[in-house]
Amino acid sequence: MTNRRDFLKTSMLAASALALPRLSTGAALVQGALPAAGGARVISTWNFGVPANRAAWTVLSAGGKALDAVETGVQVPESDLSNHSVGKGGYPDRDGKVTLDASIMDGDGRCGAVAALEHIAHPIKVARKVMENTQHVLLVGDGALEFALLQGFHKEDLLTPESAQAWHEWLKQAKYRPVANSENLDYGQGLPGKEGPPGGKGNHDTIGMLAVDASGHLAGACTTSGMAWKLHGRVGDSPIIGAGLYVDNEVGGATSTGVGEEVIRNAGSFLVVELMRQGRSPQEACEEAVRRIIKKRPEQTKEMQVGFLALRRDGAVGAHAIQKGFTYAICDAEQQDRLLASPSVYQTTFS
Repeated sequence: MTNRRDFLKTSMLAASALALPRLSTGAALVQGALPAAGGARVISTWNFGVPANRAAWTVLSAGGKALDAVETGVQVPESDLSNHSVGKGGYPDRDGKVTLDASIMDGDGRCGAVAALEHIAHPIKVARKVMENTQHVLLVGDGALEFALLQGFHKEDLLTPESAQAWHEWLKQAKYRPVANSENLDYGQGLPGKEGPPGGKGNHDTIGMLAVDASGHLAGACTTSGMAWKLHGRVGDSPIIGAGLYVDNEVGGATSTGVGEEVIRNAGSFLVVELMRQGRSPQEACEEAVRRIIKKRPEQTKEMQVGFLALRRDGAVGAHAIQKGFTYAICDAEQQDRLLASPSVYQTTFS
């Protein structure tokens, strides 16, 4: 049930999202992957992973569990109203409804998820309740909302004035085309009549986070508001265990970003972890997963983004993407705000 401690924690996360500066796409980036490192480490997708990692690190640096760290970390972008790809600030579907997806997974195999959830600002917290308080893995739509309310969560309107305005602007031309790397664009770009990438409004995306704690235990979380202007009821890869997120204490974890349909078709995150189990490095595993997607859809992938991020149990990290522009953040005892540029197949960028 939601209690005073949960309320204070959520309030602090919201304040953190406002207080921590967002890195711009012009920030200096480290190129490539990082090797293994002793001790705890947390990694996450995109520039907004930096403040999310810092929040997760408050748990890990105090000797806390990886599962608590990832749940805490991803709530920062969920609380950030200027982030239109995750949480309450997310852009709606084409019917004007904000629907959220999230999953969480412990390295011991326990997992929980929600999809097409309306009226609840922190879907990751509901996903954990599904994992801990039910025998199920995934709840969707009205059933997910009913469960959340029974668990003590409070219903609220998730459509912010800014998102509503963007939706009304989109309705004037009603053209939909996902734009790669929209997560790192200035959030006002892409609206009709404003400067932005070709193809109109950018798609929504995800924060995926992976962590290993001081005891060597792994966990991951993934949360999103999905693609902007999607068909009502559309669900991407983020809440699908094995697609948007997969974690195994014996090997490591993986998460994905980009066009979720392509990740689902290839069971992407599970694939990355299984490749690591077979002896591939995190970098090699991510590269192979990207190649599989391109091989199946060579023409379509020239204009879409998919990226994978992996964390091996010893702390080694790898990432790879179809298009240039995918970034990811790493936080450990040595440095808490490291931001890296992922290698990619194509060197063109839509950002």
